[in-house]
Amino acid sequence: MSMSDPISDLLTRIRNAQMAGLPNVECPSSKIKLSILNVLKQEGYITAYSVNDDLVKPDLSIELKYYNGKPVIEQLHRGSRPGLRLYTGKDALPEVEAGLGICVVSTNKGVMTGKEAKQAGIGGEVLCTVF
Repeated sequence: MSMSDPISDLLTRIRNAQMAGLPNVECPSSKIKLSILNVLKQEGYITAYSVNDDLVKPDLSIELKYYNGKPVIEQLHRGSRPGLRLYTGKDALPEVEAGLGICVVSTNKGVMTGKEAKQAGIGGEVLCTVF
């Protein structure tokens, strides 16, 4: 079955797994999902992720991170979506929860956090915000 928004599916699977207290979650793999997970791992929101290439269609296995029994990710929101793309310039990148969270931005230099995009002086498509 094809999905109209695979990034939203990834974020929903992570959100649901953390509400259920699961240690890991699996979802179909894609390049953009790998880029988003790489940013989440670098920023400390997930423990690890791996790609299972043994199947016909590769799967992602994501190890979720908890601190004192609570999920590290409190809020996970989709920014740009297929029906309403959200592009911002370098000066208009959102600041999430007064700098406590991050926004994940797809730029012409790759997927990165909003802070990295501001430092590089580039804008892009806001994929999601994490707090």
